[in-house]
Amino acid sequence: MSALLSFENAPPFAAPLRFFLSAPLFVVLAGLLLLVDGPSLFASRWMPGTLAITHLLTVGFMLQVMLGALIQILPVVAGANLAQPQRLAVVLHAGLTLGTLALAGGFYLGAPALLSTAAILLGLSALLFVLATGRALLGVPSTSPTIRGLKLALLGLSAVVALGVAMALAIAGGWALPLARLADLHAAWGLGGWAGVLLAAMAYVVVPMFQLTPGYPARPSWWFPVLISALLLLWSVALVADLPWLIRLSEGGLALAGLAFAGLTGRLQGQRRRARADATYRYWQLGLGCSQLALLMLLTASLWPAVAELAGWSLIFGILLIAGGFMPFIIGMLYKIVPFLAWMHLQNQGQARIPAPHMNRILADADMQKQLRVYLAALFLLLAAVFFPDWLARPAGLLLALAGGGLGYNLGAAFRRYCRYGAEIASKLAAIG
Repeated sequence: MSALLSFENAPPFAAPLRFFLSAPLFVVLAGLLLLVDGPSLFASRWMPGTLAITHLLTVGFMLQVMLGALIQILPVVAGANLAQPQRLAVVLHAGLTLGTLALAGGFYLGAPALLSTAAILLGLSALLFVLATGRALLGVPSTSPTIRGLKLALLGLSAVVALGVAMALAIAGGWALPLARLADLHAAWGLGGWAGVLLAAMAYVVVPMFQLTPGYPARPSWWFPVLISALLLLWSVALVADLPWLIRLSEGGLALAGLAFAGLTGRLQGQRRRARADATYRYWQLGLGCSQLALLMLLTASLWPAVAELAGWSLIFGILLIAGGFMPFIIGMLYKIVPFLAWMHLQNQGQARIPAPHMNRILADADMQKQLRVYLAALFLLLAAVFFPDWLARPAGLLLALAGGGLGYNLGAAFRRYCRYGAEIASKLAAIG
């Protein structure tokens, strides 16, 4: 299964790039917060600082990159041209950045006003994005699993933001809601219905394209996003109807579906035509390994709920799934998408008269490998700090901040080289006349 890409429909480079360049800063902030607060953040997933770090990573980093990627991908993959993508990107980026800072600050400081502000900013930003993309997708037939996945991912985004806004306002206003159960559903929609479905839809394109693997088989590709969305809807109904056994059934189904997708992706990567293991491939291998461990934990908890009450279980699950799973997938894609987009725009600028430099000259694999090693060390210390927080929490925070800073530096360097090569091409074209 392969996708037909229409690169002539691509938006200006600046539209997605602003999200890609600012997202690593939230990883740095998360690391610095862990460095400051240290061991106390490993006491429980409900600690104010822990909630702040979680949302700096999931909203500040993951959501930033995913929305930027969708602004790029929708016109190219689905033929869904966004109206004024540059203006949409500016407004969306501002709302998302300010909303994330307000959300993290509201959790960390226990400030109801900041939580209410965050709910408004993030809710309006998501609404703007869903309306803009929904309008662009209106009438676009689901002719590929990627297009179907993109549409269902928007459903997941709507659900996770609606739940998040409701919980933020409930905390700020003291409303009586079952916050613990809603938080689990919120996380499931966010990591499964939004990030998971979107990741799969993008993987159908970027894994064969950039990692030179065979295409994903058609049948599982069509049904994976539908199955994930259906299981999450079932979980939502089970929560309203107060049916714990049905919630556990939904959790088990999600875990099995995720394990099947990860296993299929790993099998395809084992058949790749590129022998050298670059940083992107290693990041995806890390993501596959950690996400499978996390999904096995979820499957175990769905069968024996008591294990989820063990000390450190929830923290290990969250670290494996977010920092070990989704973030490596996203970083790996960033390391391919940013230099590729730079190369593509330089190629267009050269008008088939001046060739664009190779992607390795825009972002060298050696630089990515160095940042990968720091990230691996940070992830190892985060997991170990669950058991030895007094010794390892602050070193883990320092390394996480350095890994985020290294990612930001590499992407920024790629942008600077893009600008320099663009100026050289413009000069050569002027000389040619």
